Amino acid sequence: MQLSEFDFPFDSSLIAAYPSLPRDHARLLVLDRSSRSLAHHRVDELPGLLQPGDLFVVNNTKVVAARVIGRKRTSGAETDILFVKDLGNSIWEALIKGAFRPGQIVEMGAEAVAVVVERSAARTTVRVESPIPLPEWLRKNGVMPLPPYMKRAPIEQDREWYQTLFAQHEGAIAAPTAGLHFTPGLLARLQHRGIGLTSVTLHVGPGTFKPVTVERIEDHQMGAEWIEVGTEAVRAIEQMRALGKRIVAVGTTVVRALETAAHTDGRLRPYRGETDMFLTPGYQFKVVDALLTNFHLPHTTLLMLVSALAGTERLRRAYAEAVRERYRFYSYGDAMLIL
Repeated sequence: MQLSEFDFPFDSSLIAAYPSLPRDHARLLVLDRSSRSLAHHRVDELPGLLQPGDLFVVNNTKVVAARVIGRKRTSGAETDILFVKDLGNSIWEALIKGAFRPGQIVEMGAEAVAVVVERSAARTTVRVESPIPLPEWLRKNGVMPLPPYMKRAPIEQDREWYQTLFAQHEGAIAAPTAGLHFTPGLLARLQHRGIGLTSVTLHVGPGTFKPVTVERIEDHQMGAEWIEVGTEAVRAIEQMRALGKRIVAVGTTVVRALETAAHTDGRLRPYRGETDMFLTPGYQFKVVDALLTNFHLPHTTLLMLVSALAGTERLRRAYAEAVRERYRFYSYGDAMLIL
């Protein structure tokens, strides 16, 4: 397929810079594949849109306050560092804006510095020198890594807003945004309706957002991200599947985790490791029956995954409707339920 097939007319004023409050008051566009219908709802109506026995699967990754504003030693020029992955021995993979060379020192404040070890087109690594381990240092001094399209600096409230209720395991540099819509009240009403919930982990990294720059999308290479699909999740999912109930993924990260852990025979088994799975139209889903997701950027692997489940033409029609009805887009935006 061609990259141009994953474009849609868009008004940048629809990008949400702040979340809906309460979270479950975000709008919800429901795409029913069997009836080919579109319907307008709100997230807090989810209990009435699903059936008893349906199972939500959420991502329990926790976003790290991994962004740091530093200054180059000697020049004093301000720069932005996003710490991505701990490689061991105080070496971190990082994303840094600007021109750097190995040996360049970035002062981060609070007695911490980052020394550039490797700078190439493939990746950047730095050695962190700090009186305390970097994860602990970031909890005190880092800021939430909001997507650049929000065009604003993070504020203190983002430490809560950009974290789901399910966040347990630190490791993500971006939120699994479909999960941001849940509130304790919504969870209680889903439980009362007989709708279950279980969790998996995918630490969202650059692979999720790596730009697709090739015209033939099948030539794109995803970056690897760490996942865990544990025995409890497998047991809950397989039990509901045996009863003919639907598995509803909350977000594209959950889809990739579950489909990675599914074997060729369709059986789900525990899995712990990395995934670079890239789902495009034509993929035959083994585990996921339905999807709750936000609205995504054109030309992204996220949009391609959703197209694989919804159907390219149906999704294009749904996005046109969302733009026409002025739904709020992207991380802090509204949601879509594909049944």
